[in-house]
Amino acid sequence: MTNWTEIDEIAKQWVKEAGARIRQSMQESLTIETKSNPNDLVTNIDKETERFFIDRIQGTFPGHRILGEEGQGDKLRSLDGIVWIIDPIDGTMNFVHQKRHFAISIGIFEDGKGKIGLIYDVMQDELYHAFSGKGAYLNDTPLAPLKEASIEEAIIAINATWVTENRRIDPSILAPLVKRVRGTRSYGSAALELASVATGRIDAYITMRLAPWDYAAGCVLLNEVGGIYTTTDGEPFTFLENHSVLAGNPAIHKIIFGDYLHADR
Repeated sequence: MTNWTEIDEIAKQWVKEAGARIRQSMQESLTIETKSNPNDLVTNIDKETERFFIDRIQGTFPGHRILGEEGQGDKLRSLDGIVWIIDPIDGTMNFVHQKRHFAISIGIFEDGKGKIGLIYDVMQDELYHAFSGKGAYLNDTPLAPLKEASIEEAIIAINATWVTENRRIDPSILAPLVKRVRGTRSYGSAALELASVATGRIDAYITMRLAPWDYAAGCVLLNEVGGIYTTTDGEPFTFLENHSVLAGNPAIHKIIFGDYLHADR
């Protein structure tokens, strides 16, 4: 029988250890490369941090599988068994340019269902964590269930690119939404934006393209506080594919989806 309490405790220890290694590495020079485009950055620290987790997972839990952003894990076609979905540094551009506002993000799944979610804001030393059925926390403080809010009082996270240039949704649909809400934010880290939804600091998060390692841990957090997450078409996540994302408290999710994203359907 799987000892999930042990897995949770060990994963938290590893995340804190990896965070300390990243902070120490910031005194050294970075090797920066690009991936899919000039703005899609990866550093030697991303790769080294992913390797750190893979080595420890394989050494401690040899039956577990790993889906990692930098491709050093397993090639998965299913989420059967126990799978760790890892983003060693979510917000690499922030890491490179600002030295803050980035996170380690880990979702641990069993047969496709999220069991543990960990999002560690490395520079703030803030660990957002959730254990399925046992609530979500920021460090030692429990996160309260999300409260309803009116759309006019809502703060949503959305990148300006999606409002001005968007192949999935006509920008003319998003512009009125942006004008209606109280404010918008863009933090440059999907994991931290989802964590902010889970804490109630923002009311919704909209983006057109995220990979599983970007959203897996955040979804486990949202499950524990009553958050809703779907694609912008209203479909559930597979946790194996890239998706658009609409996440928020139930009331705001319903308004954005019904009144804006699918008002004409």
